[in-house]
Amino acid sequence: MKAWLPWLDRQGRFSGLRAATFALVLVPALWLAFDAWTGQLGSKPWTRAVHDTGTWALRLLLVTLAVSPLRRLLDWSKLIGIRRMLGLSVLAYALAHLALYCIDLGFDAGLIVSEIVKRFYLVVGITGLTGLVALGATSTDGMIRRLGSARWQQLHNVVYAIAALGLLHFALQSKIDVTQPALMTGLFGLLMLYRLLPRFGVMLDTPRLVLTALAAGLLTALCETAWYALATGASAWLVFQANADVVVYGDLEALRPGHWVALAGLLVAFAHYWRAPAARQVERRARRREGLSAQTGA
Repeated sequence: MKAWLPWLDRQGRFSGLRAATFALVLVPALWLAFDAWTGQLGSKPWTRAVHDTGTWALRLLLVTLAVSPLRRLLDWSKLIGIRRMLGLSVLAYALAHLALYCIDLGFDAGLIVSEIVKRFYLVVGITGLTGLVALGATSTDGMIRRLGSARWQQLHNVVYAIAALGLLHFALQSKIDVTQPALMTGLFGLLMLYRLLPRFGVMLDTPRLVLTALAAGLLTALCETAWYALATGASAWLVFQANADVVVYGDLEALRPGHWVALAGLLVAFAHYWRAPAARQVERRARRREGLSAQTGA
């Protein structure tokens, strides 16, 4: 039974990080339940619940994808211990998203299937959910042993395509206001840069992390501009120019998704710079101990 307790690590010891993560992933569900109990979900409570669970599934998916790069950039190995819990919470919110959608349609199987077939954004969403179910079903240690680590990793790399499908689903159903989808897409792009740049031999030191943050913010602004220009016919230049309003008017409410993505990246760069000296000291002490051991052995 202890193996299933989410606040215990693999050695059966209490983990503050795991306990805090478990508590935090429950907060959106408890918040939604409280709003439902107190009648604060508006005139269409089921629709609001569907949207909220889907949004939180995507947010938690981005947090899950951030574990590996942050573990490396911040030299925080214990982060890997919460990745599976986060991934399963993504699946739980995504399944709740589908279940609430079915409730909203009165569990009419014919209507549900026809809606999914007729609407492209629903086809995209159900495809992504199917992928999440496959990843969740193979997330156990037993499945890793059965599949082998190499095949298991290949399968779970599909999570990046699933994230892209989820973001497309969110943007398509958002229609006019794509502020949230643009923000999440920008953060996903930033995480992909953290993953891909080292594969091309680019060392992510603090200066390069700053440049990566600024580049991701610019790309987010360009994606948001392109979406509005293509979907609504709005002037691409005026949409892009809106990103300068925060400087022109000094109004923090004018912050656009590109700004938030750049700020998130700069925060990671600062955290990396702050953690790097401590990591170097640990490495120096380890090398010193190795040197002393070698001298003693000699």
